Amino acid sequence: MTTATETQTPLLDHVDMRMVAANGDEILDRNAIVKLDPDHPGFRDKEYRARRNAIAQIAMTYEPGSPIPPAPYTAQEHGVWQTIWKALGPAHREHACAEFLECLDKLAFDTDRIPQLDEVSQKVEAISGFRLEPVAGLVEPRVFLESLARGVFLSTQYIRHHSTPLYTPEPDVAHEIIGHAVTLASKRFAELNRLFGEAVRRTTSTRELDRLARVYWFTIEFGVLRENGEVKAYGTGLLSSAGELAEMHKAELRPLDLEVAVDLVYDPTHFQAFLFCADSFDEMYETLREFLVRW
Repeated sequence: MTTATETQTPLLDHVDMRMVAANGDEILDRNAIVKLDPDHPGFRDKEYRARRNAIAQIAMTYEPGSPIPPAPYTAQEHGVWQTIWKALGPAHREHACAEFLECLDKLAFDTDRIPQLDEVSQKVEAISGFRLEPVAGLVEPRVFLESLARGVFLSTQYIRHHSTPLYTPEPDVAHEIIGHAVTLASKRFAELNRLFGEAVRRTTSTRELDRLARVYWFTIEFGVLRENGEVKAYGTGLLSSAGELAEMHKAELRPLDLEVAVDLVYDPTHFQAFLFCADSFDEMYETLREFLVRW
């Protein structure tokens, strides 16, 4: 899912994207054509575009449940990962919630290189039962969210352009791993993600799906809570961006009210003007769990 400073722009020149049918069966949509947006930082970089397409091929040929082939990252791409971590390390210590920091320690990422998706998936699955599977690019919200019901997180493998290491106009491997994979190493976060997927499966209308997706945005992606009198982030869009973490303290904080969140419109292209803040992790977990079970 995209973060507040990200726009839902198309990614690659031409890809076949892995899809998930409503009944949970995997299918391939061979007609999916995704064009790189002219405003993307890598649009005029032919080498970058070629590498993105090469990495996307891994997802196109991947067989669900099998080991994920390694992505051939370059030294330059590992350098982008290093830059991201130099900014996020101190930001996490200052702004991240305790549950996230505990999971981050469990996964023990190498900050000098981009971890392969398969090694991350194995670590997460051993803790919570969730596994990661590669996709070539953005998939429809229903496709992404329904996969969560099966304990599967659909993840991109490419990394953002080297000219903007602290910004990405779409979810990349840094957002997927640093944000989502870490939280999925928490059994309680993993349960909430599964419940989101199950709720989506029960949702038939587009309007209701949009309302449910807003709850996902304001909690899993951009949720905050209080710990020891301080506001801390648990949302993956916040936790994967040092800029978002710094800016979140300027946002208007509203009490966690999911009946209100379902009808609020958000702007994914800017820092969020307001955030829903729970009084504790336990309150967030119980409130969101009850809401999803009732949905």
